Amino acid sequence: MNGSTGRRHGGSGRVRAASAALCLFAGALTATAAGASPAAALTPPVSITADDLTTWQTNGIVWSMAATDGVVYAGGTFSTVRPPDAAAGTSEEPAVNFAAFDAATGAPTGCSLSFTLSSGTATVRALALSPDGGTLYAGGQFGAVNGVGVSNIVAVDTATCTPRQNFKIAVSATVRALDVTADTVYLAGDFNSVGGQTRNKFAAVTTGASLLPWTANADEVARAVQVTPDGQHVVLGGDFFTVNGTTSHALAVVDATTGALTKSYPGFIPNTSTVQDLTTDATGLYTANEGTGGGVFDGRIAIDLDDYQQRWRDTCLGATQAVLVHAGVLYSGSHAHDCASMGGFPDQPRKHLLAQSVDDPTLLPWFPDTNDGIGEPVGPRVMTQTDKGGRHYLWVGGEFTTVNGTGQQGLTRFADGPDTGAPWVPNVSLSTITPGRIDVQWQTSFDTDDGELTYRIYKDGASTPVHTVTGYSLSWNRPQLKWTDTDVAVGETHSYRITASDGTNTSAKSPAQSATVASSTQPYPARVLSDGASLYWRYDEGTSTFAADTTGQLNNGFLRNGPSYRQTPAAIAGDSTAIGFDGAAEYAYSNKLHASPTRFSVETWIRTTTTRGGKVIGFGNLTMQNSTRYDKQVYMANNGRLVFGVYSGGYRTVTTTGAYNDGNWHHVVATQGTGGMALYVDGQLRASNFLFSGSENYPGYWRVGGDNLANWPNRPTSNFFAGQIDETAVYPTALSASQVSAHYALRTSE
Repeated sequence: MNGSTGRRHGGSGRVRAASAALCLFAGALTATAAGASPAAALTPPVSITADDLTTWQTNGIVWSMAATDGVVYAGGTFSTVRPPDAAAGTSEEPAVNFAAFDAATGAPTGCSLSFTLSSGTATVRALALSPDGGTLYAGGQFGAVNGVGVSNIVAVDTATCTPRQNFKIAVSATVRALDVTADTVYLAGDFNSVGGQTRNKFAAVTTGASLLPWTANADEVARAVQVTPDGQHVVLGGDFFTVNGTTSHALAVVDATTGALTKSYPGFIPNTSTVQDLTTDATGLYTANEGTGGGVFDGRIAIDLDDYQQRWRDTCLGATQAVLVHAGVLYSGSHAHDCASMGGFPDQPRKHLLAQSVDDPTLLPWFPDTNDGIGEPVGPRVMTQTDKGGRHYLWVGGEFTTVNGTGQQGLTRFADGPDTGAPWVPNVSLSTITPGRIDVQWQTSFDTDDGELTYRIYKDGASTPVHTVTGYSLSWNRPQLKWTDTDVAVGETHSYRITASDGTNTSAKSPAQSATVASSTQPYPARVLSDGASLYWRYDEGTSTFAADTTGQLNNGFLRNGPSYRQTPAAIAGDSTAIGFDGAAEYAYSNKLHASPTRFSVETWIRTTTTRGGKVIGFGNLTMQNSTRYDKQVYMANNGRLVFGVYSGGYRTVTTTGAYNDGNWHHVVATQGTGGMALYVDGQLRASNFLFSGSENYPGYWRVGGDNLANWPNRPTSNFFAGQIDETAVYPTALSASQVSAHYALRTSE
C-alpha cells in the first residue's frame, strides 16, 4: 500500500491518560455507586468529539493537507468538489487536484489552483506551509500549475493564491512529503535528481529554490520528512534500508545542516514494514507504520526527542497512514482490525480513526469511523489541524466514501465541541431466581468519544431514578453492570428502564422490562450457581443484543446477527424463553477474553431437527468472524450425533452413538479434567475418553451457536447451529456424573 502525506502540524504538550482508560488493558470495568461525579462529555485526555461536521467533498483521493489561520489546503487525485450532502456526480465544481477550505464552515474559500500533467495522472502528494503561513509548498507528480510549467514542486503565495515565479527547481520524480523551516524546504519522494544534481529520495533547497549541499541519500522510496522542534535534526521515514550507506531501515535521524546520520535504526522496524508518516510535539516523535506480508508492524511508535529512544509502541494490525498530536493525544488514521496483542479489540471489521495518549499506547475512547473507500483502499490518508473562531478543528482526508455511516467522500472534520452524540440505549435484563429481590442487569453502552458513562435506573415509570452508577466501556468491551432491588415484595410485578449519559447527552430510556418477585428459589438455576458456574446465560432478555450473565461474574454475551428471542417452550420448568439460531450466521460470544482453561465443563440445552449439524458451544480466539484457533467444543454432525472435542497436538474427540436432532429438548454437558473427557446427554454419560490430554492453550472467548469447524472429525455441513438453545453455563471445573444427573433431574422442578 502506497500512501504518503505532507507534514502534520501537531499540537504540543503531554498529559497522562486517565486512569479509567488504562483499565482497558486489564479488561476491567470502572464502576462507582450513586453520589459519584457524573461522566463528562469527553473522557480526558481526549478533547476532540467524534461527531463529524458538514464538510465539502472531493470526487477522488485526498493525499495531503496543510492548515493555518483557519484555512485548510487539500491536495490529491481528484477533479471536483461538491457540497456535503451532494451525491457523487451532482453539484460539482472544478478543483483539479487541489482545493482550499474554511476550517470553521467546511466550504471552499475560493483559492483555486489547477495541478496538471501533460501525460499521465497528476497528483498532489505533499503540502507544507512556511512557519509564517505566507507560502504553501506543494509536491507530487505534476508538470504545471495554472498552466505554468513546474517540475513536481511549487511554492504558492497564500495571500494571492498564485504560484511564486521565483521558486523553480526541477525534481526528477514524485515528491511525497515536505517540511519547511524559515529558510529551508526538505523534500522526500521517489526522485534521484534535484536541480540537475544527484539526490537520492531526500533533498533540501532554500526557500529561493537553490539546491543545498544537505545530503541524506536513501536506497528506496522516501515517504515522510519531519524537522525536529529545535530545528537541529531532520527525521526521515520511508521504505529505505540505508541512509548515506549506513543500515537504517524505514527510520533515521540526520543533521539538519549536513544530512549526516545522527541516529540509525537497524532492526528497529521489521523489513516487511515502512514508515508512512511522522509528526512531533515538544518532547516526542511519532511514527505511522505499514507492513505487507507476515510478521509485519502496522502500528505507531512514540520516541523521546531527548535521546531518540523508544517511549512506547503499539502492536495493532492494520496499516497506519497518518498521525497528528493535539493536547497530549496522538490521533491516527489507519485501518486497524486487530489490537488484541496490546489489550485492545480482537480481530474484527476495520476501525479507521484511533486516539492514544502520547505517554501510553492504550487506546482511548475516541472512535469516529470511515470506510475503506476507493483506491487501494485503506480509508484515511492524512490529517491536519487549525483554530478558528475560538474552536479547534481536526481535518481528515483520504480514500473513504462514508464517515460515521453516512455518505461523505475524501474529506471530513471534527472539533473540540459541542459534543452532540448520545450513547447507545442500554440493553436490560431482569432476574428473579431468589425470593424478595429483582436483579437488574444491563450491558454497558457505547459512546464514540466517551468511555465513562452514567447510568440511571427508573422504576415503575417514575421520573426520578432509583439508582445511579457510572461504568467504563468501549464498543468491543461492554461489561455487564448489576443492581439489586430489594424494595420489593413477593408476588409484586415491577418494571425498569435505564438511560446512559455522557454528561451532556443522554440516551433514550431502554424499553420497559418487567419481572414478578419470586416466592421461592428456582431449583435449576440455583443448582447451576451453587455448583460454581462462572458464566450462565439464560436468554430471557427479549429484545437486545445482550445475554445477561446470572453468576455475578459479569461474563455477559454479545448476540450477533439477530438470533430469535422469546422462543417457547423453554428448556426447563420455571424459565420463560429460549433463543433460536438460524444455522447460517447467528451466534453469541462472551464479552470477556478468557485464559484457556485446563479443566472445564460446558453445559447447555438444545432443540433441533437440523440435518446440517453445526457448533453448539466452543472456545475460539475471535469474536466478529470465524475463529482461526478453536477447540473445547461441542458440535452436532449431520446425522444428529454430538461430538465433544479438544485439540492437543491432534484432534481428541468423543462422539455419541445416538442422534439428538429429533425436535426435543436435550441437556448436553461436556467436561474435561484429570479423569479425561466426558460427554453427557440427558443426564447420562454417552461418550468418554479417560486420557487427560489437555487442550490448546490460547486466550479466547466462549461462543454459542456457531464458529469455525474446519478440519475437525465428522465435520458437519454447517459451522452454525440451527435450532433453539437455552440455559448455557460454563464451569472452571469438571462436573461429576452425579452433578450432571442432578441438573437434568431438576428440569421439571419449579
